[in-house]
Amino acid sequence: MAKLEICCFGIECAQVAQEYGADRIELCSGAADGGLTPSYGYLKLAREKLYIPVHPIIRPRGGDFCYNVSEFDVICEDLVMIKEMGFPGAVVGVLDTEGRIDINRMQVLMEIAQGMNITFHRAFDMCINPMLGLEQLKELGVARILTSGQQQGAELGLPLLKELHEKSRQMDGPKIMAGAGVRLANLSKFIEIGLTEVHSSAGKTVPSTMNYRKVGVTMASNSESDEFTHYCVDGPTVEAMKDFISITEKASA
Repeated sequence: MAKLEICCFGIECAQVAQEYGADRIELCSGAADGGLTPSYGYLKLAREKLYIPVHPIIRPRGGDFCYNVSEFDVICEDLVMIKEMGFPGAVVGVLDTEGRIDINRMQVLMEIAQGMNITFHRAFDMCINPMLGLEQLKELGVARILTSGQQQGAELGLPLLKELHEKSRQMDGPKIMAGAGVRLANLSKFIEIGLTEVHSSAGKTVPSTMNYRKVGVTMASNSESDEFTHYCVDGPTVEAMKDFISITEKASA
């Protein structure tokens, strides 16, 4: 059966995803930045409270995926910590200044991560040559690639996703996992092209529990940001996506 990975920005959300049938959690912080390395507290609680596989993202900042020496040192140290804490996998990706997979730095990370299941994240969607990138990531031993098919949303990227999937199968390369805008309404499109893994936030926006709301003060650099709502996993959506995958695959068997 195709696996459903849920992107979670908190332990409670991860517990909901687990309860409703997620196969794996990508644990992140920094939702506004598209996912940053979770704190030690998040990681520790994840090891204590979650029994399905958890793959933390390792990304020290938002923005591009070309890192200076200090930032790369942070990535290495975080990967060492995550491995020592016993996580079975991690999510990471590094590009060079020309938009190519940074082979030398990825080799360092793969050496640190020996024995772990590594996902190359959506840095792949910023790389200049995705087909060459796929070949390089196979050589590196990466387990999967999280990608939108180099489009803003994975539905728009379906042609490249299909091409990557077919080539990866031929070469026994990394699994292609669709992410970015994957939801129940379009899930069938990714299953139809043969993908065996999909990535979704399966979320909803929920209001703050605060009754008092200070007007005119914000902690965010974006003054239009609503700090009295946050994004959380919607359990019934996770369950519905898993049910859809099961029913679809039984029907095609």
